Amino acid sequence: MRTLLISDLHLGSLSGSDLLRHAELRAPLLDVAREADRAILLGDVLELRQGPPREALAAAREFFEELGRALAGRELVVLAGNHDHALIEPWLSQRGEQDRPAALEVEQLIAPAEASPMLGRIAEWAAPARTLAAYPGLWVRADVYATHGHYLDCHLTVPTLERISVGVMSRVLGRPAGDFYSVEDYEAVTAPVYAWREAVARDARTGSALNGTSTLRAWRALGGGGDTIAAPAAPRNRTVERAGLAGRLRTRAFVAAFPLAVAALNRAGIGPLRAEISGSELRRAGVRAMGEVASRLGLGDAYVVFGHTHRAGPLARDDEREWRGASATAAVDGALAAAPAAGTDGSGARLVNAGCWTYDALFLSATPGESPYWPGTCVLVEDSGAPVLQRLLADRSHEQLRPGARGGRRAHLE
Repeated sequence: MRTLLISDLHLGSLSGSDLLRHAELRAPLLDVAREADRAILLGDVLELRQGPPREALAAAREFFEELGRALAGRELVVLAGNHDHALIEPWLSQRGEQDRPAALEVEQLIAPAEASPMLGRIAEWAAPARTLAAYPGLWVRADVYATHGHYLDCHLTVPTLERISVGVMSRVLGRPAGDFYSVEDYEAVTAPVYAWREAVARDARTGSALNGTSTLRAWRALGGGGDTIAAPAAPRNRTVERAGLAGRLRTRAFVAAFPLAVAALNRAGIGPLRAEISGSELRRAGVRAMGEVASRLGLGDAYVVFGHTHRAGPLARDDEREWRGASATAAVDGALAAAPAAGTDGSGARLVNAGCWTYDALFLSATPGESPYWPGTCVLVEDSGAPVLQRLLADRSHEQLRPGARGGRRAHLE
């Protein structure tokens, strides 16, 4: 059986960065889907944090109708992530009303209409494919587990808004991430954060503080990443120059205050967090945190296919040793967080990130396909062997992908 996995579609993004709403960009993916026996969408399928769900659903409908025809008679599995947790929230709420609900396992398979009305509607659009919901992940085969990967925010050392939010919730509830060993532990801390952010966007579009634009600006000001696409030089204008000087002064003050703010968060028990936000640290921190999740959930040395960070890997130039999960302990700034052994040989999970289908120039170099954040990646899993990454849009130019060419704003990555 050939299984196709993709992640982080963010359909309905206000920025226009969600590439799969465009027929010419989804065509290569649909070609791969026609040759697959099953397709799995690994969460953040819809962008439900930037505006009302009806807008995201309207943007997603055509994609699901075409994907359903490509998979006719075969299975489509939809997982929820942190940006579309509302796809599974009704099922989780109903479970909370039961007298003695069964413990949440690493795999729950659910009929779409039972998961949520939104997933029920998606299943109707995707017919004649047979749609199924899964949460928080599912076993693709005995040694391959697939999930969105949002639980990694509980162990992330990069101070993203999401990481700080779950850190505060963990502190308020008195449930430190060092004590997490089950799906229910992670849900207790993350689900309230997701519910609040989606509730804010339920009836109106959100501002930059919540839709991710501010996070990107802060990351850029702090010098994160490498090459970016330079904007055209503006004509000389004294008013603009004075405003630019004021902006540079604010940026310098922000950069100087950032390490102090991170130290304060650590003292408040929100961490452990690090002030380093380089591109290489984003990669290391993401895989390190996902390895910690895999270890704590007892996934052994299975291949774990995830998304969430938008950074595909391991790629040819990556050190594959970084993509092995933690075995028994993880050290962060000298603090040890105990974790159960990852496998009988102590080698840990073998991590594979499915990348994303959103275009964000801030994380891309000028050369198409060069950046590990370049969109259009999928993972193929056969009956045996390692999962295989394929980059379906690596030959597309910036002009073919850039949202600005279609009147959009820059999207967010978190």
